[in-house]
Amino acid sequence: MQVPHNAWASAKWLFTSPLMRFTLVLVGAVFSYLVARRFFIATAHRVAQKTRNEIDDILVRHRVIDLVAYLLPVLVIHYGALLVPSFARVMERVVSVAWVVLLALLADRLLSVGLTFYDRHPMARKRPLKGYVQVVKIVVYAAAIIAGLCTLLDKSPWGFLSGLGALSAVLILIFRHTILSFVASFQVISQDLIRVGDWIEMPQYDADGEVIDIALHTIEIQNWDKTYVVVPTYKLLEESFKNWRGMSEAGGRRIKRALLVDKSTVKFCDEDLMGRLRRIHLIVSYVEEKTREVQEYNRQQGIDVSASPVNGRQMTNLGTFRVYMEEYLRNHPKIRKDMTLMVRQLQPTPEGLPLEVYCFVADTRWVRYERVQADIFDHFLAAAEEFDLRVVQIPTGSDLKEAVMGLGKG
Repeated sequence: MQVPHNAWASAKWLFTSPLMRFTLVLVGAVFSYLVARRFFIATAHRVAQKTRNEIDDILVRHRVIDLVAYLLPVLVIHYGALLVPSFARVMERVVSVAWVVLLALLADRLLSVGLTFYDRHPMARKRPLKGYVQVVKIVVYAAAIIAGLCTLLDKSPWGFLSGLGALSAVLILIFRHTILSFVASFQVISQDLIRVGDWIEMPQYDADGEVIDIALHTIEIQNWDKTYVVVPTYKLLEESFKNWRGMSEAGGRRIKRALLVDKSTVKFCDEDLMGRLRRIHLIVSYVEEKTREVQEYNRQQGIDVSASPVNGRQMTNLGTFRVYMEEYLRNHPKIRKDMTLMVRQLQPTPEGLPLEVYCFVADTRWVRYERVQADIFDHFLAAAEEFDLRVVQIPTGSDLKEAVMGLGKG
């Protein structure tokens, strides 16, 4: 092809050249994508935020509307192929592959939309469909890959599959770990099992720290002592692990610790102890109300508690201390009131009677959580004596020495 020398002929040649027309079609495709992304998609997102309808919000969340930004360039290339006959065959193949990709993306995102609606139904708790939807997505993408390759290579899908089947055994043997890692990575990402920044525990690999990188084959974890552990990605599907992300997202870190109370110090509340308990402002209303309830019950039943304290109903120092612990937690500014909060008795042991505290600290940061927990149990350890209770402690050498010295003086 000869290039003309005068300006008018050069301009005419530029607009009649197949290469120039092909370039203009590509520029038009890119421009249509930018326009759709800038104006149509952005406007659709703003409208969805302002409406009260939840359907459009879900469509935006799963990026179904965003596919329009890819649809316009495909249409531009499809109709632009008529202007460039010499490139028409290649452009039509590209458009065919693009249609396959768009249909696969549309099916993927519509499945996600349907799953979102299904998860809101009470039946979803008993019959979850997430696993089945993921299998369908895998099939959709596998079919899209095969259809796209067959279109590009101008081959029959059946011939392509038969040729691939002959090599499948060799491919699986050579790329075993890669295939396992790919499947594991897909599961990890699609199910949102782990994100960069999550704190996970895998004791079998001495992993207890923050995820700093997720690759195809490995996951890199920085432990709390600043050491690094690299775990194969596919091991996440073979071994169990603990992810602390749920605790961070919930905004509450659990306290689950028990005080061991000396069982020999548990007793009924006498008048002296009741007088001291009425001076504790957190439980004064409870003491007064419980006292009236117990007295009214014993009076109606005709029970004489003066003959023996085990007759009828009586308040105990242990039960009152447990109520005090609950009230203290409910009035603590750093304890979540909207999460489980209780103080319960556990099975008595030879070491003592456990009173377990179960609640959640509002600050999930480790150092501040430990401070709050320590302050709470400092208080409970000191307050137990006000209820004539003693916390169990294994005798030490100084305890035995004081006991021997006391016997000697006696």
